[in-house]
Amino acid sequence: MSAQPFPPIDGRASLPKASAPVAPRWHARFGGPPRRTVLLGLTGSVLLVLGGLGAGGVLVRDPVLTNSVLGFWRYGHGREMATALVYLGVGLLVWAWVRLGRDVLADRVSGRVVVSTAAVWLAPMLVAPPLFTRDVFSYLAQGTLPLRGHDPYQVGPDVLGDVLSENVHYFWQDTPAPYGPLFILLAKGMAWLFSATGQSMIVGVVGWRLLLLSGLLLLVWALPELTRRLGGRVPVALWVAVANPVTVIHLVGGIHNDLLVVGLLAAGSLFALRGRHVTAIALVTCAMAVKATAGVALPFLVLVWAARLPGSSRVRLAKATAAGLGVFGVVFAFWTLVAGFGLGWLPALSAPSMIVNWLSMPTAAGELAFTAVNLVAEVDKQPFVNVARILGAAVLLVIAVRQWWAARDGGPNAVRQAGVVLLAVAVLSPTMLPWYVSWGMALLAMTAWTPRGLAYVVFGSVWLLVVYYPDGETALYNWPYLAVCALLAGLAAVSLLRPDPLHLAAAARAPASPRREPARTRRSRPPL
Repeated sequence: MSAQPFPPIDGRASLPKASAPVAPRWHARFGGPPRRTVLLGLTGSVLLVLGGLGAGGVLVRDPVLTNSVLGFWRYGHGREMATALVYLGVGLLVWAWVRLGRDVLADRVSGRVVVSTAAVWLAPMLVAPPLFTRDVFSYLAQGTLPLRGHDPYQVGPDVLGDVLSENVHYFWQDTPAPYGPLFILLAKGMAWLFSATGQSMIVGVVGWRLLLLSGLLLLVWALPELTRRLGGRVPVALWVAVANPVTVIHLVGGIHNDLLVVGLLAAGSLFALRGRHVTAIALVTCAMAVKATAGVALPFLVLVWAARLPGSSRVRLAKATAAGLGVFGVVFAFWTLVAGFGLGWLPALSAPSMIVNWLSMPTAAGELAFTAVNLVAEVDKQPFVNVARILGAAVLLVIAVRQWWAARDGGPNAVRQAGVVLLAVAVLSPTMLPWYVSWGMALLAMTAWTPRGLAYVVFGSVWLLVVYYPDGETALYNWPYLAVCALLAGLAAVSLLRPDPLHLAAAARAPASPRREPARTRRSRPPL
């Protein structure tokens, strides 16, 4: 076969056809991403930004839209139109992600293509209002509290009584910060920037998003090598963890500190497998100093360390545990002392448990039991929820111990089991929010996946996108809405493996059947 791009004609090399498109240089530099898929997702992101200006976590007093000709976008029919744009944007972005997933499964695209495509989809999110949440306003308020002499682990944002507190969701107005000392330090820095710019809420929102993007960059940096060590495929891992609409819309668009946590978890796990155990423990301790749940990974990294030490298994484990505790103690004490508020954040960790919704499996079991009993006798719901949560904690403890014991040989398997436990923590904790799943998926995305498993990822991702409304309020008890969303999520999952499962394209291409004439008309014609 000739190596020329076009076969020769009469012994002479043919010239390229004039109609053949020539890919621009930038297109090749980014790996040749599928243009239609890129543009489809970009359109979805832009619609999310435009719709979010009216239907997202908007400011109480927006300096751009309030008292302007665009003010209608936040009220009445304008808000309904904005909400429709948000959901249309979600649909287009999911569609583009599924299309990209088909190319990933067929091995038609590289990791570079997935990253560049995700970057295009993420770009509009940098200037978007908070989507499907109002948490960033709590972050700004929690950072302002220490600047004004308050202990963020003792009081809530309502003591500020200004533009900050009025934008915090009412549920968190009097709730102390449930985050670690490193997060409080970062929040203080962002609050200082907020004050230095004349208390511009827009600057505060965008500033927080840019800061937390460092976690995404850490994840992208660690992912290729970590994937090769855990036995996965780099394009698949990037598609699951980076291009996923949960990352684009919830973590980046919603501005959640979980984005920083997943980056530190991935980087720490990679350093552990490289044999740089002190750095690994330090990074994951930093993740825990942002959000306590990251500390679940530390015992598994100790196993990775122990596997590299000489001696019997007990001696190795004792040495690694002592060394790990030493590193953890130094790093955590450093952040605690610098923050200056002691361990007051530990009692505040119970704050999220005040949320009662059935996205948490134990809470769902408790609510289901309450509903069944309440059909025959009027009872209080909270005892059912409390008992179910205690049982859920027991199940979680069993899972964690079993996975830790299964990972006792260390190596990549320990990191894999850490991901399993982090995912179990998300779904078995008293409270679960959609972005909590990112903790475990930050490590599990790098493992080997079957096509059917990826279809489940699609279903779960779409489901997590829509169980909250664009303004951050829960949709978990709107049953007709959830039924429609479940059907659409199932359709998206099936579409990953079976393009056009509804056979719409085939129906559009099918020629129209010839119309038969009435029998009387045919008989009246004279013979030829």
